[in-house]
Amino acid sequence: MPYAEQRGTKWRVRWNTGKKHPDTGKWLYDSQGGFDDRDAAIAYGLDRESDIRNDRYISRRDGEVLMSEYCRTWQQTLDVGHLRRRNIASYIKLYIEPRWGELAVADIRPSAYRAWELWLKDQPNIGDRYRREILLVFSMMMDDAVNDGMRQASPVPKQRRRGKYTKQKRERKRPMLMGDVHQLATNAMTFWGFPGYVYVLTMAFTGMRPAEAYALRREYCYPNWPAADPRIDPDEEVRYEEDMERYAGEQPLPAIRVEWQHQREDGQLKLFPPKYESRRTLVVPPFLAELLEMLLASHDFEYVFPSINGGELAHANFTYHYWRPIADGRKASVPRQKGGGRGGSWRPLPEIPAVPGWAGKRQYLLRHGHKEWLDEDGHSRIAVESRMGHELAGVEGLYANVTPTMERSIVDSLQARWLGFVGRLPAAWEPESPTPLPVDLSEWMKVQVKMGAGLLQ
Repeated sequence: MPYAEQRGTKWRVRWNTGKKHPDTGKWLYDSQGGFDDRDAAIAYGLDRESDIRNDRYISRRDGEVLMSEYCRTWQQTLDVGHLRRRNIASYIKLYIEPRWGELAVADIRPSAYRAWELWLKDQPNIGDRYRREILLVFSMMMDDAVNDGMRQASPVPKQRRRGKYTKQKRERKRPMLMGDVHQLATNAMTFWGFPGYVYVLTMAFTGMRPAEAYALRREYCYPNWPAADPRIDPDEEVRYEEDMERYAGEQPLPAIRVEWQHQREDGQLKLFPPKYESRRTLVVPPFLAELLEMLLASHDFEYVFPSINGGELAHANFTYHYWRPIADGRKASVPRQKGGGRGGSWRPLPEIPAVPGWAGKRQYLLRHGHKEWLDEDGHSRIAVESRMGHELAGVEGLYANVTPTMERSIVDSLQARWLGFVGRLPAAWEPESPTPLPVDLSEWMKVQVKMGAGLLQ
């Protein structure tokens, strides 16, 4: 039962919160003043006791925790990867704490949240996807504040339909043409060398994520894998044996194993599992298997695709220093003369033509285009999604399984796509290379063209 006491001309009411102090064991009380008479004070106290009995009560000391403090403690509860943790810390530091840090957790109102949401939308430096991530993190914080007893409800509306409809903008894409892919590959050879040629074709014909390609190690690449698999996980012994039978048995299927991706943690480049733990095996068509074998024979670096300087590709700003010249083209550079000042280049290159439809586009679209090819060729959904590193939800994913027949069908369709293109290549297709090619690519391509021409007849 609450009790009231007069303070000057006003009344104050106190009530038992039903909680005890963790150290002293004494009951904790809340109070509220400013009532004109005793009856109004008692009625307010009775309402609070009703809230306590029905688990709706938020104590003043809990609700008065500042958002600046909650931002720090909340991040300590997260069980996420290091990249996600870093991004969340950035959202909080740049946008959430500056706006809400001085307010108590319980004092954030839905109207203030809506105003902030519109403010974020109006900022020219905040894209739609980035804004959604900021709002998602804030919504998670408010949901947890409710669970922690700091609020009765989140100020973030759920499934709200308010305001004018705005269609989500989607990146405009064009179908990935085999001619464009090969032009990208030849541009990569002109700019980067033989590893660049194989890299672009590998991206287009496997659908790997860029960070997975950067971290592709020799032991996980054809022709070394699966025999060279380090077998570091004792729980995967059955999988290792099945891989030997499936990909190196009587009817071997050339394949590469996606086991790692490169990411930075605390400034250090490290190997991490692929996104969503999507370790998987990717069968490759025969032409690509031959190129990968030739590439591995041409160097002894631990990774399949060395950088221009022979180091780890992930150390380079690939988008700016590699991909933009490959996709957008570049003017020819002239050799630098000793003693001739800063003009010219120590690594002169011929002119590289821009690839139609790829100027300004990101290399990740090679992965998108790979899925387009698989869909065009009518492969099963489970085979396509598994190859892309995705999981099918529900009963379809539970009952489905990728069989060797499905994988061989993928190999055959990708090989046919390649041969159907090279069978029409002109005689003088070879681009220049900044360094001598480690293989006779011209003779190898003549064989491919002959096979393609025979297929077209």
